[in-house]
Amino acid sequence: MMCAMAQPVKRAFTYRFYPTPEQAEQLARTFGCVRLVYNKALEERSRAHALHGRRVSYGESSAMLTAWKRTQELAFLGEVSSVPLQQALRHLQSAFTNFFAKRAAYPRFKSRKRSRLSAEYTRSAFTWRDGRLTLAKTAGPLDIVWSRPLPEGAEPSTVTVSRDAAGRWSVSILCEDTIRPLDPADGVVGLDAGITSLLTLSRPIPGLSDAVGKVANPRHERADRARLARAQRALARKERGSSNRAKARVRVARVHARITDRRRDHLHKLTTSIVRENQVIAIEDLTVRNLMRNRRLARAISDASWRQVRTMLEYKARWYGRELVVVDRWFPSSKLCSACGTIAQVMPLGVREWVCAACGAAHDRDVNAAKNVLAAGLAER
Repeated sequence: MMCAMAQPVKRAFTYRFYPTPEQAEQLARTFGCVRLVYNKALEERSRAHALHGRRVSYGESSAMLTAWKRTQELAFLGEVSSVPLQQALRHLQSAFTNFFAKRAAYPRFKSRKRSRLSAEYTRSAFTWRDGRLTLAKTAGPLDIVWSRPLPEGAEPSTVTVSRDAAGRWSVSILCEDTIRPLDPADGVVGLDAGITSLLTLSRPIPGLSDAVGKVANPRHERADRARLARAQRALARKERGSSNRAKARVRVARVHARITDRRRDHLHKLTTSIVRENQVIAIEDLTVRNLMRNRRLARAISDASWRQVRTMLEYKARWYGRELVVVDRWFPSSKLCSACGTIAQVMPLGVREWVCAACGAAHDRDVNAAKNVLAAGLAER
């Protein structure tokens, strides 16, 4: 059994908060300034590369920001905290670093309507005293809904304030936490991702799957599809630029937020249960981006959120002393007979049950695939 010790990790705790009108106005101004600085810095970097073939450093961008604040046109940048503006330049620097390392696409300009509204404050730009958080140049502490406590004795190192399209304000507090691994478990499991069933397990787990190991797919987007359609039709009828259209846009965003929140909550509970019950977890290395090109299945694949399942399993396994094994994407898990090892010649997607021509074993396609993923994962260990 793999033995793991308690480990300190940087962990973000997110809470809803309700700003006063003055705080909301100041934060909205900060969001706008952050977006402006990011876009102007990106424009200058792109121009320098296009005209002179050179890269602009973070230090040069910071000097540009200082010069912008001294101009009459951009003097309003000095009305907000300087730290979120500097953090925007650091984020741009990271985006270019990832681009030149071929880990990401070229940075894009932030849109006033589509980009996430957020501002990041480091330790010098906020005050944390007696469980009350006050941001620089913001009157009074934030009215935070403490849905769960911070770790005992936690000292926030970074605070990120954001507002989503549904108008909800959130504050993410980054601090150090100690994660204690779970006691070793005897179980091992292979997972096969699907649409009809969200996951199929190589062995049934009471309270998590049915008798054959299948975990039902809640289909959160489909459940709210009628509500979303009504909200979108109402939005389409509103005159562009009107206040009624702005209100209708918020109603659409609230439906999307409801779907996202319910999906995330369900996946957290599901992945936590899998990690608690099993010492070794084997999954397939799915290329979700390529699978999304199938127009008939793209909407259902997006609703299943396979990539999010894998991400949660990865960090939870690392935190709690479990082992996650990723099986090669080309492994023929569906066509391989888990009883005798014979590979079927063809296996169309519509075939959900099949009989092995060599040994006569009857298989459920998904259960058979999950068993093969487990066997391959254990072999790779």
